[in-house]
Amino acid sequence: MITVNAYAAHEAGGKLEKHQYELPDVSGEYVDIKVEYCGICHSDLSMINNEWGMTQYPIVPGHEIVGEVIAVGSEVKNVNVGDKVGLGWFSESCMHCNQCIGGNQHLCGSAEATIVGRHGGFSDVVRGHWSWAIPLPEGLDMAKAGPLFCGGITVFNPIVLSGVQPTDKVGVIGIGGLGHMAIKFLKAWGCEVTAFSSNPNKKDDIIKMGAHLVVNSRNPEDLESIAGTLDFILNTANVSLDWNSYLTTLAPKGKLHTVGAVLEPMEIPAFSLLVGEKALGGSPLGGIALTRKMLEFCVRHDIYPTVETFDMSDVNTAMKHLEEGKARFRIVLKA
Repeated sequence: MITVNAYAAHEAGGKLEKHQYELPDVSGEYVDIKVEYCGICHSDLSMINNEWGMTQYPIVPGHEIVGEVIAVGSEVKNVNVGDKVGLGWFSESCMHCNQCIGGNQHLCGSAEATIVGRHGGFSDVVRGHWSWAIPLPEGLDMAKAGPLFCGGITVFNPIVLSGVQPTDKVGVIGIGGLGHMAIKFLKAWGCEVTAFSSNPNKKDDIIKMGAHLVVNSRNPEDLESIAGTLDFILNTANVSLDWNSYLTTLAPKGKLHTVGAVLEPMEIPAFSLLVGEKALGGSPLGGIALTRKMLEFCVRHDIYPTVETFDMSDVNTAMKHLEEGKARFRIVLKA
């Protein structure tokens, strides 16, 4: 039995308070990870506030975890005590269904999330299945790596899934925690990148990230100036937008792909898809092998999220910083 020291919310919208809980000694296919850094995702805030109706209290948030393996069960494979690993939104999947066998473990019908029905990384120790404890490649900066295990793979997967080519002209909607990583990936992929942003104060930062063009998404003339030019658009915003105005910027056979968790139904005119054979898609994170590939890609091209670091003890200050929209562009807690 081990005692875990954590920060938990005990009610919807509640402050995070010091919290202890017990875990039985690790066994079977599970590993215990000593948390060294944990990113903060907007999903943590959504779970604290029970926006998705599945939160169990008390909840210990945190699912962008990097740290050191300190204990392993007797049936663990390929992970050893002392290894540096990352753990993201998923902490377990069945490993025998068609999706798991096919390499799409993130689509497993019985996959378990790190902070749904179990406690996450705003703590000193977190437990997960060995398969999702993904080894960090040599040379990866642990202090910035946490957000790659949720936000990073969330925007990397659509690039592969949609078959984006280095010669493509692409767009990114919403230049925040997810969008800024998408720009960095797509620039390194070789694409010509257009960023859609309604905040002119971000323009210089967006250009530094690698965007070739910044379009004011609230200016119809800006949108009209690129009509029919983009092969792929990735939406990272979680609010309703005038989707048709973005569809008009797509070239024939272009695709609008969303990873933004828009709660309202998306109003998509059928003729905007029919004319030009355009497509609409969406995806959650990504499988285990693709996450490993993403990490290798990050090391090769020196890609990291732009982060602000807070001590774990200042977690409520960090959460308020996120909630007020001040994060530039991802927050990481240092244990």
